[in-house]
Amino acid sequence: MTGVAVLPTVPSPTVVSVVVVQLIAADSAAVLQPLVGGLSAATPIQTAVSDWAFVWENRWYLLSGAGLTVTLTITSLLVGFLAGFPAGVIETYGAGLVSGLGVLFRGTPIVVILIVAFFVLPTPDLRLFALEVSGGFVAGTLGLGLRSAAYQSQIFRGALRSVDDGQLEAARAVGMSRLEAIRHVAVPQALRRSVPGFQNEVTIVLKDTSVVFAIGLSELLTRSYDLFVRQTTAVLEVILFASLIYFVLTFGTNRALDYAERRFSIPEGNA
Repeated sequence: MTGVAVLPTVPSPTVVSVVVVQLIAADSAAVLQPLVGGLSAATPIQTAVSDWAFVWENRWYLLSGAGLTVTLTITSLLVGFLAGFPAGVIETYGAGLVSGLGVLFRGTPIVVILIVAFFVLPTPDLRLFALEVSGGFVAGTLGLGLRSAAYQSQIFRGALRSVDDGQLEAARAVGMSRLEAIRHVAVPQALRRSVPGFQNEVTIVLKDTSVVFAIGLSELLTRSYDLFVRQTTAVLEVILFASLIYFVLTFGTNRALDYAERRFSIPEGNA
């Protein structure tokens, strides 16, 4: 009986092709793995550099927002002074109705005051010479200014009460009326003594300008939010840059008011 030889099974060309492709893929993964690992390790540094470059490219966008912040601060403080100083004088030497209004503004959240000023009160766009002022800016100035006036009135009230009554009596004794005595004796001293408290109020109003986003004004903080919405990895860098601008503004203002306090301080007589 003739034996039958059993031949080994030869894989089909399709199977061979699949095996070759799998081997090539495995070798490629082994070769590329160190490269991919190296790239992922460098990603945080590259991202940080890219984020700071993004902030620097948009620096003028943020600085223009800072310009609006400074302008809004100045106009609000001016409105606050024009309303707060007379209110402080009236509280000290006159009727107490103004005190109730001050309590109302000091007790109301600033965002509520701004919303009422913008959506309830008529605040139309204004044109001052060649400058167009939006209704939102007018509402922001009015809201921040009235809130500041409520606090400035207390600053000036305390400064006026620090003037000794004997000085007013002496002024009356030399022929001044009560109003003249207040104007020429009490007010000049009170303005000088109110500088430290006014310095604190400037800082508060400067930081309160960030709330005007509620009425659509694009100041520094609002523009910072716009930037890190566009590039979400740059949140920290944008906030740091905006904080640096706030610090420079606050520090410069405080140093200037420190100089004003020393320059206009009332000389103390020797005991």
